Parts: sequence; C-alpha cells; structure tokens
Amino acid sequence: MSITAERRQALVTDYATKAGDTGSPEVQVALLSERISNLTEHLKAHGKDFHSRRGLLVLVGRRRRLLDYLKAKDASRYEALVGRLNLRR
Repeated sequence: MSITAERRQALVTDYATKAGDTGSPEVQVALLSERISNLTEHLKAHGKDFHSRRGLLVLVGRRRRLLDYLKAKDASRYEALVGRLNLRR
C-alpha cells in the first residue's frame, strides 16, 4: 500500500525542478498522486475500509491545496504538472 523507496526516488527525480529538489509542489503532488492511486486500488478490493477512505479524502484535499497554491503562484507550471499527471479529463 505504501510507496517503495525506489518508486519514491524515481518520482522525485522525474518531477524535481532542480537537483536535490524534494519539496517543490510538483514533487509533493506527484508523491500524493501515487499514494492516492494506491489507496484507490486498495479501496476497490476492500470497499468497507472506512479508515482508509478517510485517509484518501485527506490526501486528495492536500493535493488540491497544493495544486491551488501552484496555480496561484505560476499557472504555466500548474498546467504542465496537470498535463503530466493526467489529473483533468
């Protein structure tokens, strides 16, 4: 259910804006999106796991706030990130 260290490192290197970057909104949103997709798959198999469902809603809210921040700060970075992660349909 959690992200492996190798997968986390791959996401950090893919979405980092500069070398050694682990805290930019892009990296944080990518890590949250990975956790959200893992939890979504878990909830498909375990539909009555309400504790995990609440955790999923918390993660979605955190990602939403980060995306709102990024959109207000730099709209071009926001559009690029949303396009890379396929968050909008």
